[in-house]
Amino acid sequence: MEQDVVLFSEKNGIGTIELNRPKAINSLSQRMIELIHQQLTAWKNDSNIKFILFSGNGPKGFCAGGDIKTLYQAKENESKYQQAIQFFQLEYETDALIYHYPKPILAILDGVTMGGGVGLTYGASHRIVTERTKWAMPEMNIGFFPDVGASYFFNQAPGKIGYYLALSASVISGSDAIYANAADHYIKTDTLDTFIHEITEKDWTSETNINQTIDSIVQKFTASPGQSSLENHHSEIDEYFSHSTLEEIITSLESTDSDFANKTKQLLLSKSPISLKVTLEQLRRGKDKSLEACFDMDLILAKNFLKSTDFYEGVRSIVIDKDKKPNYQYKKLDDVKADLVESYFN
Repeated sequence: MEQDVVLFSEKNGIGTIELNRPKAINSLSQRMIELIHQQLTAWKNDSNIKFILFSGNGPKGFCAGGDIKTLYQAKENESKYQQAIQFFQLEYETDALIYHYPKPILAILDGVTMGGGVGLTYGASHRIVTERTKWAMPEMNIGFFPDVGASYFFNQAPGKIGYYLALSASVISGSDAIYANAADHYIKTDTLDTFIHEITEKDWTSETNINQTIDSIVQKFTASPGQSSLENHHSEIDEYFSHSTLEEIITSLESTDSDFANKTKQLLLSKSPISLKVTLEQLRRGKDKSLEACFDMDLILAKNFLKSTDFYEGVRSIVIDKDKKPNYQYKKLDDVKADLVESYFN
């Protein structure tokens, strides 16, 4: 019998969604997204369900993102390509549904929360992180681009922090996620089970002010997230990433000998040049777009990246063969001209 890849339950007025592929750190398959979309749609108009609780099964994390190995098959034939596009279309629709959901959604971002996992939680009303949270949009590592509405939400981060996170694909802590507007509250793991128990054992069916009551319980368990390293580097990040081209950003990073600048430069230069240039343009275009327009742009970009040899080479090097030696078609930033970047948006 096929494992239940997502577990749903209803109790005390709470609709619970638990991602259930712990061995794959709950990586999202098309089936999982279909089930989540269906259930959220059903609960939307169910007066017995007062709010949604979102979590991931297993000790490693909430969700490591989309199932990349399945997307890699899109290069095999037109049918697999169309299947991959359907995956993205439904994923973005589900993420948008969460943003506009009429009921509170409480998401537990404990452990690994990356890519598609970020997409599922960014629009939630209450986003909880812990000292184990490892938050990232790591798509640049596989020759792709940060999708799931990233051009919208990275422009909501303070200063140029969103640009740094998008282009470097850096993994950040729970306290950093709060600073970047990607999370709301910090709860230590040793009190997390007690917190979830208190939330789930309470009878919410006759509760009149759901948001306020959730807030008061969350507040009771909230701890200090401590100092954010993003905050420490905020002025540096603004200085380096305020430039309008990748070449200027690299030059800016080279103009100082700080450890942070050197590390950031190496991170950027390890990425696919086409991914870097398209992503910077994506962020610039997303600045004045609505959430929906950003998702529309993501779908166009996804269709074009899935026709790009550098995407498959990135996945091969990181996920399939794991040699971490991608042989990209476009090897240097100079190789990527403006008309090539433009073609990805058409």
